[in-house]
Amino acid sequence: MSSLQVGTGDRIIDPMIELAGCSLQHRIVVAGFKSFELMLELQRRGYLRAAATGNCGLPAAQYDVALVDWRRRPLRTLEATLDWLMKCLSADGVLVVWLDAQKPAANQNLRALLERRGFVIAHSAVHDCGCALSARRLQTYPLQKAA
Repeated sequence: MSSLQVGTGDRIIDPMIELAGCSLQHRIVVAGFKSFELMLELQRRGYLRAAATGNCGLPAAQYDVALVDWRRRPLRTLEATLDWLMKCLSADGVLVVWLDAQKPAANQNLRALLERRGFVIAHSAVHDCGCALSARRLQTYPLQKAA
């Protein structure tokens, strides 16, 4: 796992895009706090295939990236959203979850929450307004054979 230290002046959208490895061709679904505003900002930047959860249609593994802004919300309420987003993400899709700056125990709880759903943490970021984890489904990281 690698870590990314983000400057204090940046907004969360830049590090989220970087953590997800988004391209302008990716289909992106945005969930959580101010998801509609984040979707509009993505579209303003040229990510025309971005949608908020309120206007993304029925889940059918049609999205390459899910960006979740879970600031100002308790971690325990994230589970239902993650379960729904898993149905929206393609098999090799990327999930990025942004949280408020919290105690290390909360970050460990998020990691456990994602791992229970078959995700492996690929990257993390620390920012003045929170932290983020980037994860992929475990099957996209096949086990390598021992030499």
